[in-house]
Amino acid sequence: MNALIIASAIALAAPHEGDHDHGPRLGQVSFQSTCNATAQAQLVTGLGWLHSFEYASAEQAFAAAAEADPTCAIAHWGVAMSNYHPLWAAPTPAELEKAGAALAKARALGARSKREQDYIAALDTFYRDAATVDHKTRTLAYLAALDRLSKRYPDDREAALFHALQLIAAGMMDQDPTYAREKEAAAILNRILPDAPNHPGVAHYLIHGFDYPALARLGLEAARRYASIAPASAHAQHMPSHIFTRLGLWEEMIRSNVAADAAGRAYARSKGMAGEWDQRLHAMDYLAYGYLQTGQDREAERVLAELNAIKTVEPPVFTVGYAATAIPARLVLERRRWKEAASLELHENVRGYAPLDSFAWGKAHIYFARAVGAARSGNPTLARREVAELGKVEQALVIPPGTYDWRTQVAIERQVADAWLAFAEGRKDDALKAMRAAADLDDSTEKHPVTPGAVLPAREQLGDLLLELGRPAEAMREFEASMARAPRRLAALYGAARAAKLAGNMSHASRYYAALLEVAGKGDGTRVELREAKAHATQHEPR
Repeated sequence: MNALIIASAIALAAPHEGDHDHGPRLGQVSFQSTCNATAQAQLVTGLGWLHSFEYASAEQAFAAAAEADPTCAIAHWGVAMSNYHPLWAAPTPAELEKAGAALAKARALGARSKREQDYIAALDTFYRDAATVDHKTRTLAYLAALDRLSKRYPDDREAALFHALQLIAAGMMDQDPTYAREKEAAAILNRILPDAPNHPGVAHYLIHGFDYPALARLGLEAARRYASIAPASAHAQHMPSHIFTRLGLWEEMIRSNVAADAAGRAYARSKGMAGEWDQRLHAMDYLAYGYLQTGQDREAERVLAELNAIKTVEPPVFTVGYAATAIPARLVLERRRWKEAASLELHENVRGYAPLDSFAWGKAHIYFARAVGAARSGNPTLARREVAELGKVEQALVIPPGTYDWRTQVAIERQVADAWLAFAEGRKDDALKAMRAAADLDDSTEKHPVTPGAVLPAREQLGDLLLELGRPAEAMREFEASMARAPRRLAALYGAARAAKLAGNMSHASRYYAALLEVAGKGDGTRVELREAKAHATQHEPR
């Protein structure tokens, strides 16, 4: 697959097709409709928001289109589209009901063009029989319908883009190591790109399609352009950081989420929210992660303090459940503060707004932190209790077909914690067996887009365990393997440097210490990792 080619010319569609030249700066979107001019403008605005996954704003624009033109059937299609989040989570019962009602209204109105009728019919394949047919089956049915739609209208850019997005959604379900669907989507997007370099969906979907370790470098150009294409979208400010994280480009990742954090705050204020918007917490999790990788511990602590100061979050969805639990767990575990981890409790504010009854895998982060912290600080009794809690969460989780397998992610955390418990109890062979199993399972899965990465990567933990077992040469190989999937992580660089040094491989040790300083040398200097790297550099500098 060729890397991205960014066309130099700005795409200009005919005015009657509804150029997005006014209103929020969301990129250039064109969409033909049979609706009146006022509704047409709102349709294009709605599509601009939709392509940047700003679903609430998209729905408002489509509703405004329907109000401006009571005969505009495609506006109700837009409302239904705004309640389907292909790459995030399956629609809730309330969203299914709202979307079903919108599509029924669209059908009852009867679109005036065959193309609009076909758009409505294609989406109906996803929402039809939602009460009796599982999410995955309906997702694949919609993919087939979009394939037919894009072939029926080969010059319709929007049909092709929605087809590409649905391919990416299906690819996430497949977990196909060849990334066949993602590559098919990228081929569609790269065909559109020269004629539409400023379309938000092209850059956005390329980033999502390449959001895998093996493909991430192919998404770098799109990542570096998307925020400027749609500056009105908070998600567009954040989304490039997915690629930056995959490549360990921490400074770019941090800048992206500083902008997304500010945009999230501004959005909450503009909507009159009493608290914060859920997408701000998403950016905060990435920010904390980036600060920890660059040794900026005080900045990471500031993010946690802001998280704890929040009183309410709207809407209380899975992004909130993830960030609210992952951030505090990361801060203690990444910095090896085992006793703090063993006694980790969520702040009372967080307990008030984090929807953990709906997203129990969020609780698992806290049990995981306690279990690992207890085991590594010499308290196997507490560790055993927390491992048991992880097991309860794992067993209770029910994963509907086609939705992300959080149960496996909890299983990985449980196995890592169980390995450290076995080590604390002196069962070294059991510890190594459990940790290898966790690492292999972790390698066989892909992270959900809601997270910048695992709270602790299992293969990185295997490297740590091998160091504790006095096997540094093997440990170095595991740290290197972990960095192949999650490059330039501070803990992995430090582990590889220590392992190389203990194995007597000073050239590798110097290389990894140098890389550590490159990543985190401008940090606040509170980490033992930085002090050790600087000491090594001083001792081994060329004379």
